[in-house]
Amino acid sequence: MSSVHLLLDCDTGIDDSLAVSYLCSCDHVQIEAIVSTPGNVGVEQVASNNRALLDLCGKSDVHVMIGAHAPLQIPLVTTPETHGPQGMGYATLPTPETSPAHPGGAVDYWVEAARTNPGELTVLLTAPLTNFALALRREPKLPWLLRKVVIMGGAFYYQGNTTPTAEWNTHVDPHAAKEVFAAYTAAAEQGLAEDKLPIICSLDTTERFEMRPEFLTHLAEEAGCSEPELVLATDPEGTLSSASNPLVRYLSDALRFYFEFHRHYDQGYIAHVHDYFAAGVAAGTLDYESRPATIDVETESELLFGTTVADFRGLWGKPANAHVVTGNNPEAGFAELVTRLGSLARKLNTDF
Repeated sequence: MSSVHLLLDCDTGIDDSLAVSYLCSCDHVQIEAIVSTPGNVGVEQVASNNRALLDLCGKSDVHVMIGAHAPLQIPLVTTPETHGPQGMGYATLPTPETSPAHPGGAVDYWVEAARTNPGELTVLLTAPLTNFALALRREPKLPWLLRKVVIMGGAFYYQGNTTPTAEWNTHVDPHAAKEVFAAYTAAAEQGLAEDKLPIICSLDTTERFEMRPEFLTHLAEEAGCSEPELVLATDPEGTLSSASNPLVRYLSDALRFYFEFHRHYDQGYIAHVHDYFAAGVAAGTLDYESRPATIDVETESELLFGTTVADFRGLWGKPANAHVVTGNNPEAGFAELVTRLGSLARKLNTDF
């Protein structure tokens, strides 16, 4: 598998944590840096989560940077009811051993990395698009300089998860998302190659990645845990894992909170792991199908604020500015996830 030089922009809550852990398990993926964006929790907490998680996964050398502290035009809204007050559900990690967040500005780093290594950098965004919008303001040639862009966000022919029509990441900073898609429309009008357009992993397909508690049992087996890991819907809420493996224990405690959240909203004792699917697309490990479309974001209507709209038929008379994922394979995706994470967990099998 060809190597991937990755810049990850995330607002690390629970499914972001799963995505980061997975990327750390892929030997062909070199994480160049992680940009911390406010969303699920505030940006300082996001950066702390990222550093602690990298320490856990044996990747303490990866730079962690703090980006913007708030959306472009509206106040920040976080989601402790979904991801817990610190973004990690019931999980706790030691104070990060890595140095404080990289002192250079996240946008400056992003632009300099792209300019220095044209055509090599893959960008994965599992957060609001605030920092990407700011980077595109700084360097409008980014669409040409980047190798690939993968975005988890939006909802098209699908119910939103924040409002009836809007997905969380886009709703947190719809003005940033609108700027990003406008920048790619302008780039397409200037002849940007179609394979440089961002790949959009929207709720339409990310919610097909519906994790069930049995996943953690299989992961513990793959990791060589000394006892079975059983996360049951009948357990008291907040039950903590006693798994012998630190990575399994962390993921179990984080995901239990996520299972409980989904059950509170009548979706069953499951977890939609949106960001893992997007990570697999960026890493080139998960298959998918997509269609070109022109995307825009509603920022004026109170009723539809943050809604993403995709024109698949060219009715607006504008060129496609994205590839919208329309199909994927969750069964194969979960098999890939348990194998990679199990292998990483075995390597890290030392207690705190």
